[in-house]
Amino acid sequence: MTYVSGFVTPVKTGDKDRYIASARAAAPLFKEYGALSQVEAWGDNVPDGKVTDFKRAVKAEEGETVVFSWVTWPDKATADAFETKMMDDPRFSELDMPFDGKRMIYGGFETIFEA
Repeated sequence: MTYVSGFVTPVKTGDKDRYIASARAAAPLFKEYGALSQVEAWGDNVPDGKVTDFKRAVKAEEGETVVFSWVTWPDKATADAFETKMMDDPRFSELDMPFDGKRMIYGGFETIFEA
C-alpha cells in the first residue's frame, strides 16, 4: 500500500494565490522524487472543537485559513529517501513558502485501508 506524508498549516487568507503558486512549483519536484500525487486542500469548513481542532493545533490567527496537504508515495522507503534528499536540493529552499513553518504540524502515515 501507499505511504502518505501530510501536514496542516495556517496560511494568511490573502496569500491563497501565493500558496497555490508555491504548490504548483513544488509538484514537479515531488514527482521527480517519486511522489504519486500531491493534494493541497484549502479549509472552508473547519469548525471550532470543544477540546481541540485544526485551528488550535496550528495556532491559526485571525485572517488565516487552515490548509490540509498530503503527498502519496509508493512506499515509506521512497518517502524517506525524498526527505533526506530534499534537504540538499536547493530548489526546495528557493520555493516561496507563504506560511509560518513553526506552526505546521506534519507526519508520515502508513496506509492501512484504501478503497
